[in-house]
Amino acid sequence: MADIAGLTALIEPEAKALGLELVRVKMFGGTSDPTLQVMAERPETGQLTIDDCAALSHRLSDRLDALEEQGRDPIDHAYRLEVSSPGIDRPLTRLKDYADWQGHEARITLAEKIDGRKQFKGDLGAVEGETVTITAPDGVEYRVPFAAIADAKLVMTDRLIAATQPLSADGADEIIEVEG
Repeated sequence: MADIAGLTALIEPEAKALGLELVRVKMFGGTSDPTLQVMAERPETGQLTIDDCAALSHRLSDRLDALEEQGRDPIDHAYRLEVSSPGIDRPLTRLKDYADWQGHEARITLAEKIDGRKQFKGDLGAVEGETVTITAPDGVEYRVPFAAIADAKLVMTDRLIAATQPLSADGADEIIEVEG
């Protein structure tokens, strides 16, 4: 299995060089269809354009190919590279994500149960230090250590859609021919 921390250390400077923030690096698909997923965003918009995806994908491909040529390939098997925006119902992977999306509904899964619970769904509250607050629909407030969270993402709601600024769709219907 690939070293995600090592891959993140390789990928993050490449994203930053393009003015992007790394949201998540993840390997999935097992041995039958391994995929290296890289999610990034523009800090000012929280989104990624198609051009941003292409630029980061090319930059990462070049960097990973160069490492392979040097005999230092960080992934020792064939895989697919997927570069994408985190999307509207984005994963929450950094403490800043919880603070940025305070007031929006999220689903949180813990690595291990705390107080008999492993899953929480509700509105994100304040982030205090390394603790995330989530208020369940019944009004009960839970304080969850960030380090205990295995997976979390925003839930698609009308409120989330209204809060998300759409990017310009100019040129979306243009066909670009690429020689290759």
